[in-house]
Amino acid sequence: MPIPRKIAWLCLLWAACASAQASQGLSLAQALDAAFANNPELAAASRETGIAEGERRQAGLIPNPELSWEVEDTRRATSTTTVTLSQALELGGKRGARIAVAGSGQAIAQLDLERQRNGLRADVVQAFHAALRAQTALELAQQSQALTERGLRVVQGRVTAGQTPPVEATRAQVQLAQAQAQVRRATTQRSVAYQALARLTGSPQASFDQLQAASLSPGAAPSADSLLARVEQTVEWRLAAAQVARGEATLGAEKAQRVPNLTVSLGSQYSREDRERVNVVGLSMPLPLFDRNQGNVLAAARRADQARDLRNAVELRLRSDTHSAVSQWHTAMQEVDAYDRTILPSAQQAVDTATRGFERGKFAFLDVLDAQRTLIEARGQYLDALASATDARAQVERIYGDLDPSRHLSISRSSND
Repeated sequence: MPIPRKIAWLCLLWAACASAQASQGLSLAQALDAAFANNPELAAASRETGIAEGERRQAGLIPNPELSWEVEDTRRATSTTTVTLSQALELGGKRGARIAVAGSGQAIAQLDLERQRNGLRADVVQAFHAALRAQTALELAQQSQALTERGLRVVQGRVTAGQTPPVEATRAQVQLAQAQAQVRRATTQRSVAYQALARLTGSPQASFDQLQAASLSPGAAPSADSLLARVEQTVEWRLAAAQVARGEATLGAEKAQRVPNLTVSLGSQYSREDRERVNVVGLSMPLPLFDRNQGNVLAAARRADQARDLRNAVELRLRSDTHSAVSQWHTAMQEVDAYDRTILPSAQQAVDTATRGFERGKFAFLDVLDAQRTLIEARGQYLDALASATDARAQVERIYGDLDPSRHLSISRSSND
């Protein structure tokens, strides 16, 4: 007997472990860590830094020397052979200008990677909260189905007792069928939302079956003025400023091209006819009579001006988007607070009151149906308000990066109190 009992305990333990592994939860922090580690688009963007490093290394190299060999008079007895080693000397600061352009490219690559990380983080936050709302919507739909099932039982009891006409039971059955359809739709929407979140984390399918979060709320909106004071610290503004720096560096490189390079040659010439060897020294330089790179200089100057205009446009867009997102966030959170404090509790109380009154014969079943529809609509509008607030938060974090999580935690606690 002891041996089978031990085997039974081991089987129960194994089943418990298997159930725990099958029921895996996912938090926002875990989703972000997985996305930063496994997202293929972010991995591809990180390669740009290595590309920029190679371009910077190449820009610092000097031109290779050139070795030439030529023969005059192919007859062996009277031929003259010349071997020359030539080296081009870059004048006008061309190498330094190339390095400056490549260095600005490195800075742009780093900033673009930071922008990609901010964008990915905002996408994950948005997808996580969308999946969390879909998960909550399914739970609410199941609660609504339970309400309609309760109403149907009450109606059937009153119909059996002869206190209510049979048409009320038909209405209750229609309401139940609608609630069951809503549960099926909510189940599908949750699966789609889970899959979208899994894709951002670099997984082909969702390996979790539940999301873990302390609250659906994204927290209170920050002050627009405090954000706008940091607009020049945002990665998009710094990226636009780096584009201006690269435009100016490119202009300097094109100006440096106006100065021709000097080629120095050193060689040896041997004449078989005279049986004499002589040294050969030469200097060569193009004469900038027609092509002084004036067209490329003009184009680079205009591109630099264009980069400044684009930087101003980016700043204007960032300020406008900040005002819009903060306003949307603030308004949505006011709606969320109203639903939390007043609308949802009142709608739930109305359903309970109407159901109890119908059981006692004080209300008609239509009153119960109206109360249930009001509660279901209020729950949907509550989730819509949360979606609007979350989208606004994602837009703000797409611009300014990760907002202080401790601040949101304290705000959430104070609002709950």
